[in-house]
Amino acid sequence: MNVRLLAGVVALACGTIGAAHAAPPKTMFVDHSNDALIDEASAKAILGEGITARVLKVYPANKWGFVSQVEGGLLGNGTCVITARVMMMQLTPTMKAMLFRPQKTATTFDAQVGSNADQCKTLARTKLKEAVQAVVSSLVKA
Repeated sequence: MNVRLLAGVVALACGTIGAAHAAPPKTMFVDHSNDALIDEASAKAILGEGITARVLKVYPANKWGFVSQVEGGLLGNGTCVITARVMMMQLTPTMKAMLFRPQKTATTFDAQVGSNADQCKTLARTKLKEAVQAVVSSLVKA
């Protein structure tokens, strides 16, 4: 009987220790961009690079997520028009979705005359980085 009790206590302790060292939740990044301008993986990578540890300390990943959206493209006259938006939104209690109640939002835009598709994609990435930087700077002061 004592052996069973001891085995139960050891199993319980191991489970508690394992739970204490569980990995922190990953930050939720959602992208709603035009695939012709920037692919989802690239947009999420830009969000991941721009959202600093300092932001996540104040706004933890189990409560907050980030949404990016890049829209626009080339006009018939060769002008590239880009709008990039980044929003910080609260997660649902189950951490499976975001509530559409943006807490912070930044939007950047630009137009570049005489562009080709590659230059337009570069402009899209640049504007998304600027929007991420604007959200981060409004959340934590340097």
